[in-house]
Amino acid sequence: MNLPASDVELLPENEKIEDGKERGHTFHCELYDTEIVRKIGQVFLPGLSSACVDNTTGDMFRSPGSVAVDVRKEMIDYLTQRSESFVAESVVLEGGPDAAVSDHPYDIISAMVDDFASLKRSLFGRVSGWLLSEKREDKIDDFMQEMETNGFWLLEKREAIAQILVKNVDYKNIFHCDKKFNTAEELAEHVVNCGFRTMNCTNEGCITVFCASQLEKHDSACPFKIIPCEQQCSENIMRREMDRHCITVCPMKIVNCPFYAVGCHSTVPQCMVQQHRSDNLHSHLLNTLKGIHNGASEEDLKRRVDQIVELSSGQLADDRDVRCLILKVKDLEAKLGPLEVKAAETFGEESNKAGDNGGEESIEAGNKGGDESTEVAKKGGEKSTGETSVEDKIGSEKSTEIINRVGEEFSSIQV
Repeated sequence: MNLPASDVELLPENEKIEDGKERGHTFHCELYDTEIVRKIGQVFLPGLSSACVDNTTGDMFRSPGSVAVDVRKEMIDYLTQRSESFVAESVVLEGGPDAAVSDHPYDIISAMVDDFASLKRSLFGRVSGWLLSEKREDKIDDFMQEMETNGFWLLEKREAIAQILVKNVDYKNIFHCDKKFNTAEELAEHVVNCGFRTMNCTNEGCITVFCASQLEKHDSACPFKIIPCEQQCSENIMRREMDRHCITVCPMKIVNCPFYAVGCHSTVPQCMVQQHRSDNLHSHLLNTLKGIHNGASEEDLKRRVDQIVELSSGQLADDRDVRCLILKVKDLEAKLGPLEVKAAETFGEESNKAGDNGGEESIEAGNKGGDESTEVAKKGGEKSTGETSVEDKIGSEKSTEIINRVGEEFSSIQV
């Protein structure tokens, strides 16, 4: 590719004037939004590469590099003329200055670059199959990288063109300063405090350049800024490292209780896990014993917890997980012996309940017997002595069965 080794000054003829030069006894502030100008400058090289590739596609005697210089000059002239007439075109074509059109310089100039590239397409380059092919995109990318490597159109030169275009299309004066002054001293005093003056980020590692009016916006999002931990730990962390800090090493990271598996579903900060284990030792032990002594009453298990805590002398609070706690609990239970169950009280309660039920049944049976006796007497003694002896025998068998059942219940309670 026949590209020049160094760039040359490329500015429209009517803009080749020195900054700060007196124009009719008026001094203009030449400052602008640095970020927007840089973004627009980065659009020029892909647009030029696309124009050169499409212009020479199908031509055996020309290559993108052979037309790059001429196409670049045409591109600058085209963009300058379009930008100068942009405001008038917007009013005529869109029906007035209040029409719904984009007023952002980046959108406006990017569209102009695309229009220029489409105008430079050759006959073969206009074929839809070629425009949508991956081969075309690869050639454009390769030629753009070649221009960057050879320094064909440096970013600083492209930004100088972008400054002029921004001032031409930014008719609302949002992205550049339009202040005018009568003396150079007044201009110099303004430049020091102008909202479009260039600033460099002071955060270590950040190389972003922006205008003064964007300082607060950049500072609120700069990935290199050191800020306090979002989870209120004592650390100050670089913003881009915050997510990793919060989910890995932050002492305020929310975690599940180590005894989640045995029933404690509390969530606590990582730095408070030890305190949580100590404060909730009894409940952790109770949940652990429920798994060991399945079916035991909670009252018996609570009494066992008190015995284990007393015997452990405060050592159980240091156990970090369920496995360690279970091993220690089993060792302590081996010293304490089998779990004691309050069988006597339980049997007494059941006996009283059975006695109450028996008394009620006896009264009911007596009443029923009296009614039956009266009925028998009225009927003149219809029942025989043989029938009476059979009933007595059945009653005796039922009494024996009740006694046996109570004895079996007592035996099971003792076990």
